[in-house]
Amino acid sequence: MVLAKPRVPNIPPFAKAVFLVLVAIFLFSVMSAIIKHLGVRYPVQQLSAFRNLFGLIPAVLMLLASQSWHVAGRPLIIRQWKLAFIRGGFIAIAQYCLYLSLTHLELATASTIVFAAPLFVTALSVPLLGDRVGMWRWLAVFIGFAGIVLVMRPGSDVFTLYALLPLGAALSYSCASVSVRLIDSAVPTATINLYSHVGALIGSTGIVVATNGYVSVASYIDWLWILAIGIVGGGAVLCISTAYRSTQPSNLSPFEYFGIPFSILLGWFFFAEAPFDKLFPGVILIVGGGFLIIWRERRLSRGREALIDN
Repeated sequence: MVLAKPRVPNIPPFAKAVFLVLVAIFLFSVMSAIIKHLGVRYPVQQLSAFRNLFGLIPAVLMLLASQSWHVAGRPLIIRQWKLAFIRGGFIAIAQYCLYLSLTHLELATASTIVFAAPLFVTALSVPLLGDRVGMWRWLAVFIGFAGIVLVMRPGSDVFTLYALLPLGAALSYSCASVSVRLIDSAVPTATINLYSHVGALIGSTGIVVATNGYVSVASYIDWLWILAIGIVGGGAVLCISTAYRSTQPSNLSPFEYFGIPFSILLGWFFFAEAPFDKLFPGVILIVGGGFLIIWRERRLSRGREALIDN
């Protein structure tokens, strides 16, 4: 008697991409929670440098697993290597701003303000990429920034200058996102990711040296936490890069907003934080502005596809 092999369910590529994005966003939230935990004992610039150092492990694995890199002849030298390193510098600045904010703000508050990044990307695409941004997307930018102002509450008793740090992180992450579009499209994503990791490591190490921000690691437990920052953060980048290569970015962007409930749950569970009164209603406008941009991008994409078909 021959036993039939168990049938493996055929999971659609889009479902796999959504799952990978959700895993990536959850891992990013976990990494932020670990940084918040360690940030009371170690300078955040030091944590950023270690995150980029140990994050090279998943970055190299991503490169070795990249089919496009192997097809292209396994290139390690790219023509626009300076731009790729500069992109890593933007990431290092973003990490420093975000990590420092995590030590002074609630996890959910800092994570929510960082979602200004899609709004900055839209605004920066005009001068840097020459894109045309119409009324709908500018409206989305203004709605999103109105939400950010409501979350930050400038002028009120609860406002702190540290609330500007995640905004600086969002701007730096946006510069990194826009600059990657200036790199030749033939360069494999995994190669760009490796260069950016090395650039971020150089930038974050430079910040450590410039600020004398290093404290000896006290225990092997802390070393394990620090190692986890790099592995978890690098693994998140690996997951999200794999997901975005399998479908259109506009299909997956809405799922990134799951980072807000993830950060709320982690902040409540590990740090007894419940900043609901600070987040609402501003978070609704931030998410709404992001969804409006996504909706407009999808409509424009469908319009371009219709013109090609005709």
